[in-house]
Amino acid sequence: MRPAFWPMLMLLLCWNCWDYASAEAAEGVQGRKLKVSENRRFLIYEDGTPFFYLGDTAWELFHRLNREEADRYLEDRAKKGFTVIQAVALAELDGLNTPNAYGHRPLIGNDPTKPDVKEGPQNDYWDHVDYIVDKANALGLFVGFLPTWGDKWNKKWGVGGCSFTPQSAEVYGEWIGRRYKDKAIIWILGGDRPVENDEHRKIIRAMAKGLSRGDGGTHLKTFHPVGGESSSTWWHHDEWLDFNMRQNGHVADFTGRYERTRADYDRVPIKPVLDGEPIYEDHPIGFDAKKNGYATAADVRRPLYWDLFSGACGHTYGNHAVWQMCDPRRFAPVNHPLMPWGEAIHQPGASQMQHAKNLLLSRPFLSRIPDDSVVAPDNVPASVPGAGRYRFVATRDASGSYAMVYVPVGRPFQVHMNKIQGATVKAWWFNPRTGKAELIGEFPNRGTRRFMPPEPGELLDWVLVLDDAAKQFPPPGSVADSTYSSPGLAQ
Repeated sequence: MRPAFWPMLMLLLCWNCWDYASAEAAEGVQGRKLKVSENRRFLIYEDGTPFFYLGDTAWELFHRLNREEADRYLEDRAKKGFTVIQAVALAELDGLNTPNAYGHRPLIGNDPTKPDVKEGPQNDYWDHVDYIVDKANALGLFVGFLPTWGDKWNKKWGVGGCSFTPQSAEVYGEWIGRRYKDKAIIWILGGDRPVENDEHRKIIRAMAKGLSRGDGGTHLKTFHPVGGESSSTWWHHDEWLDFNMRQNGHVADFTGRYERTRADYDRVPIKPVLDGEPIYEDHPIGFDAKKNGYATAADVRRPLYWDLFSGACGHTYGNHAVWQMCDPRRFAPVNHPLMPWGEAIHQPGASQMQHAKNLLLSRPFLSRIPDDSVVAPDNVPASVPGAGRYRFVATRDASGSYAMVYVPVGRPFQVHMNKIQGATVKAWWFNPRTGKAELIGEFPNRGTRRFMPPEPGELLDWVLVLDDAAKQFPPPGSVADSTYSSPGLAQ
């Protein structure tokens, strides 16, 4: 006979098992669909629940990892609160000719109209892609699915003999669209190469047409551009483009790159926008490590808040070792990564991304607008609102129920309190490094008020959160207690 305490013992022994087994069953997104919100600013589930696009760049995921490694990577990203994994079917790093971990290649004769598909499970490249997509979906992750990297359609950058035409792009698009019709994915066309002529435009539009025919138009589509550009440069008025994706790229300053997110937000017709490739953690800043060094967690946090507070509907993180799935024992490293991918997934910036998601979902989300006028400029504007790495940015609820100011450095600043509705304003400091909030106090809603970050003079960032006290919002970042949050596996 089992002892009376047996059920409790088994519960304790299986606690870690529940973390993923139960969470997968409860939070899997297989079959869930996304759409653009009614105000055209955000992404939402079909039931109207906000969807926060928090992506990770895993460009070589399908091509370089085996299933055990893919499980490890995806489980880590689900636990850290990511909602989208960006990966490429026809990968950049000799993805056509260097086989995957099981010796399979994606195409017959590098012909995009002839995917190499064999009968039975686990027999070909696409079976492996299926496995990873299904695993991601079971963990509550959408796949930001690139059908191909851009070197396969821009002949100047062509590698390994594959070169799309408009005809082959449409055929391939229809095939891959049909195969993943019922999966939780977001189509990302492009792949980091410039659109330089009419042939390129025809190829991309043909692939978008093929995808829609294959999946019945059930998935959102966007375009991953070359560094410093946006999908809006070429496709903003195309109906197939559901939201704009920028690549603000591997620079660390607000000016010149991240400030352009607001320009896409202001475009007409209105479409959501997000930064699909900002600077990566551990990446050579400006591609020049000898001059600028490598990006840190602080360098990737600043673009996170710059983009979001400038109107982005979500954000993508990346790590220089993870995008290429760096493993020096098996592959030649690209551009001097600092460690293998299995170590890099634990870098601090990856864990800190979810804090921004939780912060914004703890307040009314679909009515949020960018508004830097919340911040009162200093007599020396280069100090506040600042410039370079020290730019202050602000966002608020359109009806004035709350406002937030991103503070990248410990420097005093003033805010216009009348941006908040209500007689009394409750103020908080939110820590982007820990996700914790600290109450500052309640103040009468009049004039301007000076705030000083908790750690003056240091390059430690903070978010000032100002609430209409009458709304009785929970502490910033308290998603579990909020009615504004979306489903997910955030910790």
